Amino acid sequence: MTIKRVAPEEAQRMVQEGGYVYLDVRSVPEFDGGHPEGAYNVPFMKMTPAGMKPNLTFIQTVAKTFGTDDKILVGCRSGGRSARAAIALVSVGFTAVVDVKGGSDAWVVAGQPVSKEAAGRGYADLEEGAE
Repeated sequence: MTIKRVAPEEAQRMVQEGGYVYLDVRSVPEFDGGHPEGAYNVPFMKMTPAGMKPNLTFIQTVAKTFGTDDKILVGCRSGGRSARAAIALVSVGFTAVVDVKGGSDAWVVAGQPVSKEAAGRGYADLEEGAE
């Protein structure tokens, strides 16, 4: 399965002009430390005492938050989790999913806007009722 990938500059243009939303699939602490401005947070993996484990409510939480035809950019820290998350979303019927190359590391290096504001877009808000 091939997922379209774009650089941070193109991703920002897609948010501003193309109606895309940025879905940050990093952990809650990573997201809380700073994320692309306007991003939503649904972790693809969760930190447990035994290390990082798949977030079993990832698909359910994303499906509760977005429609399958919504335009979604998926990003993580460096690109690994977002690539897997994008494939998972497309495999359950999401049709407009794009992976952000290099994730938030590349986003910051490219000088794209970063925020710590997440009112209504943090994982605690989004997962409510998804379990």
